[in-house]
Amino acid sequence: MSFTQDLWTMTSDLQDAIRTMPFNTELAQGTLPSETFREYIIQDAHYLEGFARALALAASRAPDADTIARLAGSASGAIAVERQLHSEYMVLYGVSPADFAATPPSCACDHYVNFLIRAAAVDPFPVAVASLLPCFWIYQRVGAAIHAQAAANHPYRAWIDTYASDAFEASVQGMLDLTDVLGKAADISTRTAMQKAFAAASWHEWTFWDSAYHRKGWVSPINGDGAKPHTSA
Repeated sequence: MSFTQDLWTMTSDLQDAIRTMPFNTELAQGTLPSETFREYIIQDAHYLEGFARALALAASRAPDADTIARLAGSASGAIAVERQLHSEYMVLYGVSPADFAATPPSCACDHYVNFLIRAAAVDPFPVAVASLLPCFWIYQRVGAAIHAQAAANHPYRAWIDTYASDAFEASVQGMLDLTDVLGKAADISTRTAMQKAFAAASWHEWTFWDSAYHRKGWVSPINGDGAKPHTSA
């Protein structure tokens, strides 16, 4: 069994919870409310910008040119997807640039992005890569599972096709190969740290989707109601 297969097995209960959580179950069935998906798309656009920054940071610390190119290419791809979200889904769901600018990242989004950027900037390079892997791998697994049962006229077909595509699968495989190489070469303490980072990032994936499903925004320290932060005059 490869190192990445071990990572998945060690987090199998959490991975099953992600696959069967209400957001993904209703998304697969095409019954997820459009307003919920609209809010998710806004948060996903915030997240993808931060994810691209984390990938770029990790690329700057890579040990060789091929790995730099792989991570930098993934960062460029994340930005391309974010721009596609703006040009297609934002228009489709009536999200204006002003609407997007006025909607801050949710607590779950902000927490996840900060976790990734800290890992990419501070943690040993193999641990940073293990932190970045779940976003690739979980989305590919969820997308493929939904794609297998989605009707041709599924309301979220474009999203499904993005994460079930051959191009995305190839990028995921690249990250899996890199993680396996790093895991095989790492000492025991580094492998343990990689395992913990992968599990933590997988948990962040769950919280991001759960937050989107329940439409939890930024919780104000004043009223605690999930509303946008208040500012004083």
